[in-house]
Amino acid sequence: MQSARETWFLLLSVPFYALLIGIEILLSNWHHKKFYSFKETLQNVYLTLINAGLDVLLRWAFYIAVLNWSYNHHFLKIENAWLYWFALFIAEDLAFYIEHRVDHYCRIFWAVHVTHHSSEEFNLTTGFRSSVLQPVYRFVYLMPLAFAGFHPLDIVFMYSITQTYGILVHTQYINKMPRWFESVFVSPSHHRVHHASNIIYLDKNMGMCLIIWDKLFGTFQEELVTEPVKYGLTKPVEHHNHPLKIIFHEWQNIGKDITQKIPFSIRLKYLFMPPGWSHDGSGKTAKELRQQL
Repeated sequence: MQSARETWFLLLSVPFYALLIGIEILLSNWHHKKFYSFKETLQNVYLTLINAGLDVLLRWAFYIAVLNWSYNHHFLKIENAWLYWFALFIAEDLAFYIEHRVDHYCRIFWAVHVTHHSSEEFNLTTGFRSSVLQPVYRFVYLMPLAFAGFHPLDIVFMYSITQTYGILVHTQYINKMPRWFESVFVSPSHHRVHHASNIIYLDKNMGMCLIIWDKLFGTFQEELVTEPVKYGLTKPVEHHNHPLKIIFHEWQNIGKDITQKIPFSIRLKYLFMPPGWSHDGSGKTAKELRQQL
C-alpha cells in the first residue's frame, strides 16, 4: 500500500540519487580517491533490492494493517497541519534512534543490522546497503506513532523522507558542516563516525536526521582529526562477497555460540546481550574495548 505522494517522491528521488552518485564516482576517480569499487557497489544495489522487495511484501501482507489497527485506537489528535507534520518528523526521528540503538546493543538485532556496516567503503551507495531483514520488525517502532494519532500512510511517507536524508550523509566529500548545523542535524562527519570500526567510534551517532538524540542520550562522538576513520567491522566478514554470507554471517556466529555446552540462561545472553559479549571473556563488547584503551 503506497500513497500517490510517496510514489511521486520515489520517482523524483531515484534520478536525484543517480545524479549525485554519478557525480561522486566521477569526482572520486578524478581525484584518485578510490571511494568506489565495482564489487561493493554491486553488493549495495543487491542488498537494497532485496530489502525493498521484502518491505513491499510485508507492507501489503500485514504491517500497514497493524499500523491501521493502532491508528484506529489512537489517543491523540493534532488539528494544526503544520504542527502535525513537525511533530511526526520529531517523533519518527526519535523512533528511528531507539530502533537503531537497539540494533547496536542487542545481538539478534545486530545480526540484521550488521550488513549495513560490513562494507569497508563509504560512499553514497553505502546508504543503500540495507539491513535486509529490518522490515520484519520495523513496524513495532512505528506503532506508537499510530497510537499517537499519526496516519499510517503519513508515517510511511515521513520515513521515506527521513531515509533520503539518511542516505545523503553517506559521503566523504563533505568535511564539516557549519557548527550551528552540526549542533542539531546529523552531518556526513557524524555519520562517518557511525560507520567506523575504530574502538573510540563504536556504537556512536545513531540519529537519522537529528544528532540531538545522541547528545541527549550519551551516544555522541565527534570525528577527530587525530583518529582517522577506518570503515567496516572490527572483525571483517570471511568470504564477504558471497551474496548470502553478507546477510547471514552473524546468524551463523550466533548459532556457533548458542550450541556450546552452556546453561540455557547463558545461551539467552548470547542472543540479547550487546555484540561481542561472551561468557568466558573471549569476546569484548564496544564498552569493554573502550575501557581497555
